[in-house]
Amino acid sequence: MPEMPLGRFVWHELMTTDVPAAKAFYPRVIGWDLQQFPMPGVDYSMSMNGDTPIGGLMELPQEARDMGAPPNWLGYISTPDVDATVAEAKRRGAQVLVGPVETPTVGRWAILRDPQGAVFAVFRAATPGGGPPTDPAIGDFSWHELATTDLDAGFGFYSALFGWTLEADHDMGPMGIYRIFGSEGRQLGGMYLKPADMPAPSHWLPYTRVASVDEAAGRVTDARGTILHGPADVPGGDRIVMCADPQGAAFALHSTAGNG
Repeated sequence: MPEMPLGRFVWHELMTTDVPAAKAFYPRVIGWDLQQFPMPGVDYSMSMNGDTPIGGLMELPQEARDMGAPPNWLGYISTPDVDATVAEAKRRGAQVLVGPVETPTVGRWAILRDPQGAVFAVFRAATPGGGPPTDPAIGDFSWHELATTDLDAGFGFYSALFGWTLEADHDMGPMGIYRIFGSEGRQLGGMYLKPADMPAPSHWLPYTRVASVDEAAGRVTDARGTILHGPADVPGGDRIVMCADPQGAAFALHSTAGNG
């Protein structure tokens, strides 16, 4: 079986303060099914897009709460050598929050905070495959966005760890530069300088593809979530909306050009 590519977002985990509420919210908004997954000492559910597991859902650990972590989505980025990646991240100023840890039949992982404060995870699967789809379907995670206090330093940090390349810089006027990063010619996400008035610290925001952003935004509010920005058009004709679930975890949705 081929090695999973370096630097791909391969798993997404919601850590929340109300698991039953989250299990009701996301299937209603996005359409995922949730299946219980056996994990020693943890009530863990997998988010299923059809027959494909794409993420997990669990209670926010007490140690994370003690460190001030709110409910959040955590993105896992693939690496063939978790320990080497963690060591390099530490050398470049990152803080190790958890691990490295080996989970039997699942893989090896660690959770880190980058030098500007954004939290992410690194992961090597126990049985590596080809990685996530190159053309995300409706219901798949499709984009990843970093709001950071130092755009050049943030891009340099992740590029050194994962080999990401600069695909394009878009001048957004008063909002500054929106930097698109990628790997092997495929765009993976964007980075931008966090506005001074944004209350959140540096953070990653995952996007999920939906058939219609406008319809999904209505489902968010109907399910007692919050719209943070949008729905809005973005360059290229796609539409996005940034949201928070009822427990406060931020996420975003997007639909491709030609869909609402």
